[in-house]
Amino acid sequence: MKNRSIVALKWIAFPLSLVPLGLLVADGFSNALGPDPVAEITHRTGFLALYFLLASLAITPLRRLHPRLNWLIRFRRMLGLFAFFYASLHLLTWIWLFSDFDVHAMAHDFVKRPFITAGIFAWAILLALAATSTQWAVRKLGGKRWQLLHRAVYMAAIAAVIHFWWIVKPGVRTPWKVTVVLAVLLLMRVAWKAKEAVRQREIRVPMAV
Repeated sequence: MKNRSIVALKWIAFPLSLVPLGLLVADGFSNALGPDPVAEITHRTGFLALYFLLASLAITPLRRLHPRLNWLIRFRRMLGLFAFFYASLHLLTWIWLFSDFDVHAMAHDFVKRPFITAGIFAWAILLALAATSTQWAVRKLGGKRWQLLHRAVYMAAIAAVIHFWWIVKPGVRTPWKVTVVLAVLLLMRVAWKAKEAVRQREIRVPMAV
């Protein structure tokens, strides 16, 4: 795909990614968030963070399906930053609307409620990735160290899914869909690495004639 087309798509994708936030704000002003607005805001921002995170992880396996899909890589950073953005709103909901900036209460919840611990762990990883998402950070860290750091995105995704499972009531199976999506993405990564390892061995040790 031509660079001009990719830039045009980015100009479309960026505002579209903010539409869910606009709908959330509109529902807040129109009192359409239901009987528990705080819980609704928490759920929506959490879902959005997880969906954008999984979408960013899906970019690499999708582009490997065909060379013509390589242009998708240009959207991975945007999707990852929106995942961090919505995860930050999700965290802010807990800090502000649930805890009212009570540091003691938040510290107690962090220690006593594992789902909060897992969620903050996921957010902390996304913070580190967002802070090092620039070309300047790549040059400063070096390519190999930067890649090693950004592989932690899978840990963030796993922690986010665990956070989801631990927050729902016992017997509720709502998180199964995102769990399956993440499992497939992880298996695709493992399969690709195994395929690359076999290919590298064949290059280094040619088969005897």
